[in-house]
Amino acid sequence: MEENIKSFLDYLAREKRCPPNTLAAYSSDLSQLAAYAKSEDSKGGPNPSGVALDAGLLSSYMRSLKERKYTASTIARKIAATKSFLKFMVDRGKLRGDLAPNLVSPRVDRPLPRPLSISEVRRLLSEPAKLSTAEAKRDKTMLELLYATGLRASELMALNVADIDLKAGSVRCYGRGPRVRFVPIDQYIIQVVREYLDNFRLELLSDEKEVALFLNRRGERLTRQGFWQIIQGYAGKAGLSAKVTPRSLRHSFAAHKLRGGADLQSVQKLLGHAHISTTRVYRQVGALALS
Repeated sequence: MEENIKSFLDYLAREKRCPPNTLAAYSSDLSQLAAYAKSEDSKGGPNPSGVALDAGLLSSYMRSLKERKYTASTIARKIAATKSFLKFMVDRGKLRGDLAPNLVSPRVDRPLPRPLSISEVRRLLSEPAKLSTAEAKRDKTMLELLYATGLRASELMALNVADIDLKAGSVRCYGRGPRVRFVPIDQYIIQVVREYLDNFRLELLSDEKEVALFLNRRGERLTRQGFWQIIQGYAGKAGLSAKVTPRSLRHSFAAHKLRGGADLQSVQKLLGHAHISTTRVYRQVGALALS
């Protein structure tokens, strides 16, 4: 099973372009499944010469997860990983029959997104403008662009200079999987990005071959972890909750768009949601988006 799991992870990385943290989660969850299957096989089951993926094994695996008292969300994640792996096995002709129906995910009550109010967003965005360093100008551009587009933090950090079309007023974004979307930006954001590109990115650049839009002090692509620390620092200076993260601005973008009269389908497209039910949640948090 380990070889099949490796092939599945390679498939996710190459063809689905899953981010590293997603691949790590899949690897951990499926390694647990493989270890469980191996332990059951060692007991001398019906197929002692090899690990068999069948309804009986999956049923006992689910019972083992519940016995270990994992939370519902953790069990749901592990089951989702297993279902994806099973589909891959069926599609590749390595498994006969769809075993996914044997895996019933527990109901998980997801907490509602917590957008910032308009006044809180303004306070956060005003912080880097108080400084004149190249890093502060970069930070202003990142925060403004994130709130103006609703990109995920990983999508923002993955942007290259070539993904910004200032003439057309759009950002090319590579989302989850193979999906690509173009998010419009207004004249104010165009000017903010142009100023950063023409002046401050050059101060941070150390290698002319570097294509990343946002650079760290070493002239390399800024990481998502680095951006998380940056936004936490500005949130603290603005007197906002320590729970403010890059995702807070994505939530705020969606909630404020809908509160401003944008239709659900257009916001879904901008956010890159595969299912409109994911976008619909933001209608429930409209009151939190008030100034």
